Amino acid sequence: MIKPVRATGLERLELQRLRDRVGRLYVALEEATEAENPLASGAWAPPVDLCETEKMIILRVELPGVHVDQIKIGLTNTKLRIWGDKKRRPARRRIVSYLCSERSYGKFNRVVRLRWTICVRDASAELKGGMLHIYLPKIEDRRGTEVLISVKDANRQEGT
Repeated sequence: MIKPVRATGLERLELQRLRDRVGRLYVALEEATEAENPLASGAWAPPVDLCETEKMIILRVELPGVHVDQIKIGLTNTKLRIWGDKKRRPARRRIVSYLCSERSYGKFNRVVRLRWTICVRDASAELKGGMLHIYLPKIEDRRGTEVLISVKDANRQEGT
C-alpha cells in the first residue's frame, strides 16, 4: 500500500505559488487568445499603431466613419481596451444594391497590453479625421533613486 505524502511547511507554500502562477498564465493566455482573434466574438478589430516617446505612449487607431459617441475606452494599469459599434449609413435612394462592400461595420473590439507604468488619471484621447489618438503619460520609474526620509523624535513633547 502506498502511503500518501502530504506537503508541509515550505513545500505547501511553493505549491500555492505554483498554483497561483499557473492560474495567472491561464488568464493571460485566455485574454491573449481573445485579443488575437476578436472575430471569434463577432467583432472586427481596428488597426493600431503603438508608439513610445520619452514621456508617453501614443496609440493611433483607425476608425473611419465612427463618431465619438460610438467609442468606449477602458484602461487599467496592464491593458487598454477600445470597443464600440460602427453603424452602417442608410442606403441612398438611388442605390439598388451594393456590388462590393469591403469596409467593416458592427461591433469592434481591440485589446492592447501595456508593459509600461503609466499614469491612468492623466490619459487622454481625441478623434480627428477618422483616427483615434490616445495619449498615455508614463510614470517616471522611481526605483534606484534615493529619497530622504525625515526622522521625528517621539520622546520630545511639543513645547518642552
